Amino acid sequence: MEKPESSMGGGSVIELEDRDPNNLNQHLQVMWDDVIGEPDGIRSPECAWRLSGHCFRFSKGCCYVFLSVLVAPLAALCLGFTFACLAFEHIWCVAPCLRVWKISCAATRTCFTSAVQAVVRPCSDGVGFLFHNIRIFNQKLPDGPNRKEDVLLV
Repeated sequence: MEKPESSMGGGSVIELEDRDPNNLNQHLQVMWDDVIGEPDGIRSPECAWRLSGHCFRFSKGCCYVFLSVLVAPLAALCLGFTFACLAFEHIWCVAPCLRVWKISCAATRTCFTSAVQAVVRPCSDGVGFLFHNIRIFNQKLPDGPNRKEDVLLV
């Protein structure tokens, strides 16, 4: 049996069965067993437990439907405006500003790289040539008391 589908404007198709395909609200735990639980050693009467569960599910369902019918379209309208403004801001303001910054920094980077290559690199090469023949050898010292002239032993 196929899932019922609803087509909305713009040619997009929204599935009615899986309304959270990206698991955006996986953290939302609103089922009776997720909210209420009695530990071992303390129990309400069976009739009170069942009646409470039915009241919880009924009130949650009715309230959610009521809010969905009255508030959800207005919230969707506000969210649509919000995301449209956000998209406009990023397309027409943020992205061009970032591009200007990137172009400006490229020129600065070229100047800085040239200066470093002209000043720091020759100094580093000189220091490298100065120390390139240093060799370090490890050897075991004879056992015995340390002498005062053995200060630099590691």
